[in-house]
Amino acid sequence: MTRNPKSPETALPADIRDRPIVLVGLMGSGKSTIGRRLAQRLGMRFADADDEIERAAGMTISDIFARFGEAHFRDGERRVIARLLTGRPLVLATGGGAFMNEETRALIQQNALSIWLDADIPTLVDRVARRSHRPLLKDRDPAEVLRELAAVRNPIYAEAHLRVSSASSPHEHTVRAIMEALATCRN
Repeated sequence: MTRNPKSPETALPADIRDRPIVLVGLMGSGKSTIGRRLAQRLGMRFADADDEIERAAGMTISDIFARFGEAHFRDGERRVIARLLTGRPLVLATGGGAFMNEETRALIQQNALSIWLDADIPTLVDRVARRSHRPLLKDRDPAEVLRELAAVRNPIYAEAHLRVSSASSPHEHTVRAIMEALATCRN
């Protein structure tokens, strides 16, 4: 991908362009969709940690949870993220719980630039209603689950290097906000 010399991408500091960018946040915050668009804008590779975990395990995340439990899943998740953060820089969308694991969070904070995609509960509920593959929502009210998760996880997500609102507006607005935040980031 050829970069326009006047585009915001070229205004990014070299230490930002040369690092992996990891998106964290609750399910439904747009990590995968926004991550793909951000990677394209930056001319970087995109990876979704959940897809990579499923590929490595040869089974779905729901099956991993059901068969082996969350602790086993989180261990595999940490190893996959560690592998993805080595090599050439990329934009990585993580699962909602990845940043909660202390080892995984330290790995991300040391080796990448972390961005918390923060969204309000109604936006999250609307987005998660579009897909039925989320193990933590199985047989539960999504709004209740998301409020509970936000209460526990948001203080940890706040440790990310940057925080960007992922509003119900088009995803391109969030990508633009990330680009602006990256252009002024000194990390």
